[in-house]
Amino acid sequence: MIESFSGLPFNRTQTLREVAASSSGKYLLLYTNSHHLEMGMLACERIAGIADDTGADMLYADHYRIVNGPDGSPVRRRHPLIDCQKGALRNDFDFGSVLVFRTSSFKKAVEEMTEDYEYAALYDLRLRMDRIVHVNEYLYTDVETDNRKSGEKQFDYVDPRNRAVQIEMEKVCTEHLKRIGAYLEPEFKEPESCGLGGVFPVTATVVIPVFNRIRTVGDAVASALGQNCAFPFNVIVVDNHSTDGTTGLLASLAAADPRLIHVIPDRNDLGIGGCWNLAVHHPQCGEYAVQLDSDDVYSGPDTLQKIVDAFREQKCAMVVGTYQMTDFQMNPIPPGIIDHREWTEDNGRNNALRINGLGAPRAFWTPLLRTINLPNTSYGEDYALGLRISREYRIGRIYDVLYCCRRWEGNSDAALDAEKVNANNLYKDRIRTWELEARIRMNDGQ
Repeated sequence: MIESFSGLPFNRTQTLREVAASSSGKYLLLYTNSHHLEMGMLACERIAGIADDTGADMLYADHYRIVNGPDGSPVRRRHPLIDCQKGALRNDFDFGSVLVFRTSSFKKAVEEMTEDYEYAALYDLRLRMDRIVHVNEYLYTDVETDNRKSGEKQFDYVDPRNRAVQIEMEKVCTEHLKRIGAYLEPEFKEPESCGLGGVFPVTATVVIPVFNRIRTVGDAVASALGQNCAFPFNVIVVDNHSTDGTTGLLASLAAADPRLIHVIPDRNDLGIGGCWNLAVHHPQCGEYAVQLDSDDVYSGPDTLQKIVDAFREQKCAMVVGTYQMTDFQMNPIPPGIIDHREWTEDNGRNNALRINGLGAPRAFWTPLLRTINLPNTSYGEDYALGLRISREYRIGRIYDVLYCCRRWEGNSDAALDAEKVNANNLYKDRIRTWELEARIRMNDGQ
């Protein structure tokens, strides 16, 4: 009922052509892991039955995974997956290691492939599947092949060693966007032409949302106040009801320097995005709002000047810089400098739908930000905003290191469990889905 193929380089187009030529059954299964696979009792029959019932072109399933336990011995754990939606354009979407295809759909997709890929063929294949079904039942057991923490895996797409892979992945995604009517030509509005503006008390404002970061927020504030600029600036810290002494520290710092505005929200339902909205709509916010996390510091006293210069020179509504990963003592650590050089003027905003982030530090033209606003979440809010801005406006880039991202035991994203990773990925996929639909409607003139 289901033909199986394993141990092959499925990311190569030629391999998929060979599989298509040799398969004759109704369904075919690709096993992409190199270790032992144990299918559950009657699992293949279950998958085929669901395929028959739903008319699915492709199916994938939750499963068990053998991982290294705390003492190094193998442990079997549940590995739940998330639904694949229209905006699940990440080339690292986790389908598991067992992919089942309707053979007719598989062959049709392979026949339509005109490019020969070494790395991106499987990505190209699944983007051509119209009906993808997630079977949320635990139907097999495989073995974990990447034991890195979530905080280490998240930078693979900006690793220069993976550049050849990423070039192919970008090409596949771009062609997919063209097929579905979501591709955007490199034509941009300029901020001055959109009818927004106003009078601002300062040129730039550094925005720092914070909750219980007494160990680090003083360094962040000092870094912001220590900027050397040819224009007036201030710092707005939105203290989201800290309970560890952060509030008292910020109050004393604000009393010593009038450029520091210490804001405590009147409400108790704000995430990071909500704190940003509060700062941006504050009457003391400047024309440009510049990000600084409460864990981190700017790399030098010229960061703010470089960012404002970029806004004016590149005629953009958002600027993204480059950052250096460090430990708490400011020593560089892997993966080192994160510069997002995959971004291009011509295709950056299309490729942004494939990758999981745009970089840091981020800065925004306040008049536009006050009309768009951020989602009131504490994850993905900046990515959602970047996608929305890039739909119409240019995003400027700075490839000098502007920011030191300090990793320490208090970081919230260094080692997430599978449930939290799934929740984060599901939300970003939804952000991409909404943006994808908006771009299709825009291209259709709606």
